[in-house]
Amino acid sequence: MDIAPATAQAGLTFRDATEDDVPALVRLVESAYRGDASRTGWTTEADLLHGRRTDAEGVRALLAGPAGKVLVAERDGEPVACCQLADRGSAAYFGMFAVRPELQGAGLGKVIIAEAERTAREGWGASEMHMTVISVREELIAWYERRGYRRTGELTPFPYGDERFGVPQRADLAFELLVKEL
Repeated sequence: MDIAPATAQAGLTFRDATEDDVPALVRLVESAYRGDASRTGWTTEADLLHGRRTDAEGVRALLAGPAGKVLVAERDGEPVACCQLADRGSAAYFGMFAVRPELQGAGLGKVIIAEAERTAREGWGASEMHMTVISVREELIAWYERRGYRRTGELTPFPYGDERFGVPQRADLAFELLVKEL
C-alpha cells in the first residue's frame, strides 16, 4: 500500500552523513540491494549481481569528495535511507539510493528523492538531476519515470571484472543515464 509522502515523512529527519555513519550506511546499502535480506524489498539486485554493492572505503570516498555528500534520512535516530549527491555544475548526480527493505513500498523513497532534488536545486543551483540505473531494471526505471525522470538511451558498459561493483550473473548489464529537469 502506497502512503502519502507526508505520512511517510512523519518523524523523518535529514542530515549529511559523517565518518561515524560509514558502518551503518554500508549495512543499509547492502541490505537494500544484495543477498537474501534485500529480497524483502523490491529494489533487490540479488538475481543480477552477487558480492558487495559498496564497502566502507567506497562510502568514505564519497564523504571525502569535494563536490558531494551523502544524505541520510533518519527515523528515531536510526538511518532508514540514504543517497549520494554530487554537484556537477548545472546538473547534480544522484546515486547510492537505498531504503531499508522492510520500509520499501510505503512512499518513503518518494520523500527521499524529493529532498535530494530540493537539496540539489536550492543548495547548488542545479537545473537537472542525473542518475544511472542498470538498464535491465525495468520496474525500477518505471518508478523513476513516474517521478519525472526520462530515459536517455545513453548507455555506459557495466564494469565486468571489477568486483567492487559486484559479480554479474548475466552478460547484458549496462548503466543507462536518466535525467530530470529540476
